Amino acid sequence: MRFTKGFFPTVKEVPADAVIASHQLMIRAGLMRPLGAGIYSFFPLGYAVMKKVMQIIREEMDAIGGQEFHLPALNPVELWEETDRVKAFGDIMFHLKNRALVLAPTHEEIITSIARNHIKSYKEMPQIWYQIQTKFRNEPRPKSGVLRGRQFTMKDAYSMDSTWDGLDVSYNAHAEAYRKIYTRCGLKFFIVGASSGAMGGSGSQEFMVESNAGEDTVALCDACSYAANVEVAASAIAKASRTENSKPVEEIHTPNIKSIDELSEFLKIQTSQCAKSLVYFCGETPVLIFMLGNDQMNEAKLQGVLGGDVRPAHPEELLALTGADAGSIGPIGLKAKMKIIADNRLEGANGLYSGANKNDYHVGNIDFNRDVAVESYHDLRIVEGGEPCPDCGKELRIVKGIEVGHIFKLGTKYSVSMKANFLDEKGAEQPIIMGSYGIGHYLGQNSRSVRCSSHLRQRQRGIGRKKVGRAVRCTMCEGSYGAV
Repeated sequence: MRFTKGFFPTVKEVPADAVIASHQLMIRAGLMRPLGAGIYSFFPLGYAVMKKVMQIIREEMDAIGGQEFHLPALNPVELWEETDRVKAFGDIMFHLKNRALVLAPTHEEIITSIARNHIKSYKEMPQIWYQIQTKFRNEPRPKSGVLRGRQFTMKDAYSMDSTWDGLDVSYNAHAEAYRKIYTRCGLKFFIVGASSGAMGGSGSQEFMVESNAGEDTVALCDACSYAANVEVAASAIAKASRTENSKPVEEIHTPNIKSIDELSEFLKIQTSQCAKSLVYFCGETPVLIFMLGNDQMNEAKLQGVLGGDVRPAHPEELLALTGADAGSIGPIGLKAKMKIIADNRLEGANGLYSGANKNDYHVGNIDFNRDVAVESYHDLRIVEGGEPCPDCGKELRIVKGIEVGHIFKLGTKYSVSMKANFLDEKGAEQPIIMGSYGIGHYLGQNSRSVRCSSHLRQRQRGIGRKKVGRAVRCTMCEGSYGAV
């Protein structure tokens, strides 16, 4: 076909609703047009690009033994109820009115259903199945063009193995295939350790491209290529210092002093001499957490340590547990018994200042070895830019990134809940060991919890949001986020 006969509806003006460069250029070049919020029609040029990318993906997936499927986007809701992910997805999943059907946001349940019906012996594994298919997610605020849409095309792959060593082989094969795919597509990518979020499983890595339009925040070292999502990133920042002699604790009157900065200014001390106190609930259990100075607590790390859903204590709960309001809480003089944990930077520290569990009072000269019954120390903090890399000691950069791929070691999460079993070499029944590997649009990126203004800095994955009437409630503190 002659170029002059082609359909290339270009425009000179920047679309008013397009805020990132890729969205603007795709519209102006005639690659696509919006049909509705988060819904796009791909025109001939745009679809030609998609087909070229899909061909690269197919070639590399076939090279590692992948077999291509085409699975239905319309699924019986009963399959999703077997893994309880109907509840986990919440409003993000599209449900058909008056029908027990949903539009698939991903296909772990469908693949597991096929595997349990057809794989009966260890001799039938390993298997690698993949598809390039349309997915649907009810994004509450679709934006950034195709980076966050309600209908999108995704490559999802699944491995099935009879042993954990076999899972490692399948996982590594996909990781190498992804490197080749992104290299062939001309992307300058990096790989980060990540949280598995609502996908579950024991291991997870993200393939990312640095971009100011990205919604993920990554700690990156240019010297040694260390990279990790801030949800799991660590640094080699120094611990709090310890003096040779610990002075007796003393109570200090600190009228109207609530924050670490205010306390530091009032007492003429460094913020690193302060121990910030936070109270969270893990289920029904209250937990007192200590952070050094102005270090910010990472709720994803906290959830990993405590092993359950966590939320900050409400003001009335703080008062009942400690005898004081926020800003005056500390380790000495608590009204109620609580589990106490602390960040690694506080281990062995002394000469610290914290709340006295009495409004307008703080306590000085706290020795964490002598005065605080800490059950355990953990890495609980959010890494900041400029801190030393944990691998080489050079400075870390904090950058925004777009997630272009995500691989998971699912293990037996889905096979156990859906009873997808096989007979091993001894004739014993075992759950199939699975992996999941995606290129496109991710549950990890697009199921972030809705937070109130107090928690916008710590947007985590896989927690979801709660809808009460017309109000959307913050999933961490139940504060109203706004109307829907």
